[in-house]
Amino acid sequence: MEKVLLEKDSITWGVFVQEVKDVGFLALPMISVTLSQYFLQIISMMMVGHLGKLALSSTAIAISLCAVSGFSPLSTMVFNFVSYGFVHFSLEWWSFELLVFLSGLLPNPQLETSVLSICLSIISTIYTIPEATGSAASARVSNALGAGYPQAARLSVYAAMTLAVSEAILVSSTIFASRRILGYIFSNEQDVVDYVTDMVPLMSISVIMDSLHGTLSGIARGCGWQKLGAYVNLGAYYVFGIPIAIILGFWQLRRGKEYFKEILQ
Repeated sequence: MEKVLLEKDSITWGVFVQEVKDVGFLALPMISVTLSQYFLQIISMMMVGHLGKLALSSTAIAISLCAVSGFSPLSTMVFNFVSYGFVHFSLEWWSFELLVFLSGLLPNPQLETSVLSICLSIISTIYTIPEATGSAASARVSNALGAGYPQAARLSVYAAMTLAVSEAILVSSTIFASRRILGYIFSNEQDVVDYVTDMVPLMSISVIMDSLHGTLSGIARGCGWQKLGAYVNLGAYYVFGIPIAIILGFWQLRRGKEYFKEILQ
């Protein structure tokens, strides 16, 4: 690909299509492995959710606690805690789990925690797709820049963003179209199902934003902007997002829906 771009100043359609395929094939194994891991959690919540709101909410808190105290430290051993790339990723992860903990303090905590955990589980599972696309783009961009081919790096960015936009439109549309039946997968409680239906438009927006955010984060890592990304996530989630969610959720008593809105910030 780099030789073709050196011979031609412009990016041709054939070269672009081939780059889209290369990024997609590089991301596909990561998507498969990560989805297999997350499906274990999703299937567990599906089974527990039909036991009642109390079982679902307590399981959600237990899963969040294990993710923060167990799986997250193990990930630091793999990715090396001093890496800003891992901090960039983990700040967002921990903020989601913190919102699940805080939702237990809202009025009607069983309903709030159950619905919030369902929504976060769905978008966290879907987020593995742009996360893998971003990782593939990171590898392609960093290799191209390291070899001195900025045009090839630019092509990889175009290809990755094309995949991200396509995935965002497809997945968000599917979720919105199935909004009235999505809740029944996790629970047979009518109030839980109705609340999930009410949250689906926000989930669709979140999927679109996460698709762009996850892919752009990978591109930023490939450009060597890990430190900047870590600071941006720190400010976005912990300085602005979570404090505003707490204010709207507790002081204004607007329930867990306001939590989810602040995830979109």
